Amino acid sequence: MKTIFTTGQVAKICKVAPRTVSKWFDSGRLRGYRIPGSQDRRIPREHLIRFLKEHGMPLGELEDEAVGKVLLVGAESLIKGSLKDQMGNDSFKLEYANSGFEAGLQAESLHPDCVVIDFVMGRNEAVMIAQNLRKNTAYADTVIIGLLSDDDNASGFDRAAFNETFRKPFDAALLAERIRTLVGRKKQFA
Repeated sequence: MKTIFTTGQVAKICKVAPRTVSKWFDSGRLRGYRIPGSQDRRIPREHLIRFLKEHGMPLGELEDEAVGKVLLVGAESLIKGSLKDQMGNDSFKLEYANSGFEAGLQAESLHPDCVVIDFVMGRNEAVMIAQNLRKNTAYADTVIIGLLSDDDNASGFDRAAFNETFRKPFDAALLAERIRTLVGRKKQFA
């Protein structure tokens, strides 16, 4: 994972001429620093990502690190809508799956940072999805959250596959904030 970029590398990411990147830098729009004793410029990753977002430019190869990916499995439309409203900003991408099979396909293509599983699809299927994700080393760091009803809380099941559980009814803003915190923590340490 590259943390510092040259103007040429930034030009490739932005699909512009290196001179354009130099102008952005010299005008102060793109922050970075010059190497002492030379005219070479260097742009730190966080400044480049901020610049791309502020100017509505595609993040390209930086998207995986800049955007938190959340997979919502089996959720009712009310929960989907609430969570989309709460997380509907540039720093999170929400995808949906209606079944365990779809969740597996989506997880494979999306590589989510967080999977939220609604137990409305059935406790056994929800637990099975979480356990299958945990068995795969590619998802060892994925945050898994379960959305439980009263019935699911009352009956015992193995919670080891879940990082957290929320009991319905819950505040969507609280769930969104918890996802931001957990995914933010994960992205910082990666």
